[in-house]
Amino acid sequence: MREAIRLSVEKMRESQGGPFGAVVVRGDEVVGRGWSRVTSTNDPTAHAEVVAIRDACGRLGRFHLEGCELYSSCEPCPMCLAATYWARIARVWFGCGRDDAAAIGFADARIYAEIARDPTERELPAAQILRDEAIAAFDEWRAKRDRIPY
Repeated sequence: MREAIRLSVEKMRESQGGPFGAVVVRGDEVVGRGWSRVTSTNDPTAHAEVVAIRDACGRLGRFHLEGCELYSSCEPCPMCLAATYWARIARVWFGCGRDDAAAIGFADARIYAEIARDPTERELPAAQILRDEAIAAFDEWRAKRDRIPY
């Protein structure tokens, strides 16, 4: 956790992004490091946890992180939490909570609330279209003999 906190402070001071750091740990080894790179790379998905997950997957040469734990300087936002589930991380440890982040302008409560709503009732308009055409890719995936499940 101290490494995640150290990264959050160091990289914030270097103007690489907000005050967020994260590390992925397997056993006693840090296998991935990340810090907020949102503003330095103009990438709204470059949150510390996502960057750490990408780093760990690259280093380990696999798209899952089973047997790994995530240490984050702050409670993961909805996007980062979803990425953590997708990566199959075994456990999450965090320093600051979502209320601490909201107190300095990083409010995720709206996103948590929006996720719970039906897509047609969200603030961001969404509608399903061309399903019959889009489903063809899923049908082909289902039949693909050499697919790699994930």
